[in-house]
Amino acid sequence: MEEKTIPGAVISRLPKYYRYLGILMDEGVERVSSAELSRSMHATASQIRQDLNHFGGFGQQGYGYNVRYLYDSIGKILGLDSGYTMIIVGAGRMGLAVANYERFEKRGFQVIGIFDRSPEKHESESVRGLKVQGFDALPEFLKTHKVDIAALTMPSEGASEIAPVLIKGGVRGIWNFSHMDLKVPDGITIQNVHLSESLMELGYRMRHSADTGRARAAKGRKAAEEQQ
Repeated sequence: MEEKTIPGAVISRLPKYYRYLGILMDEGVERVSSAELSRSMHATASQIRQDLNHFGGFGQQGYGYNVRYLYDSIGKILGLDSGYTMIIVGAGRMGLAVANYERFEKRGFQVIGIFDRSPEKHESESVRGLKVQGFDALPEFLKTHKVDIAALTMPSEGASEIAPVLIKGGVRGIWNFSHMDLKVPDGITIQNVHLSESLMELGYRMRHSADTGRARAAKGRKAAEEQQ
């Protein structure tokens, strides 16, 4: 039986559902309707139901969703019940910030190694009990450890050189913070994170939100003048 293809937009919303359901559990909420969930997530109830129906629905008409059950189910869909091992490649500010973010482990992503090309970091840096190692130690580390994900938090010029080493060593997923869009073979999953693009999108939204606000204000003033 051919596996059902899930739209990318639906997959991108699953972590958001997971996060909001976690908040509801912390608040002691046991049951939630799609309408109630939509108010928290700023999405329509119809979209939420359609998204969840891709995976079986999980809800009952007139009852809604059991928060704990839905939270655990989405966690399994995301693979969080299995857990993933991860290494950080690039021990600059971004790499150290990723390594120090404890919530990753709570979500099932365990950092087991940190690597950097700068020798001075190898001697002075230790992050949560992990010593920063040089790139020359990476091939042997990949032979002796099962590494699912590599976070590339390094400059673009080095990312294209290190990616083949990671793939050859059995890494199946690359979390790419570099500015280079890497080409990877079939079977390798890559998630690009472009912080500058996200910031520019924020600027766009702010700019056009302000323009819309000014246009509405001008329209309101004109209407008031015409009524005088």
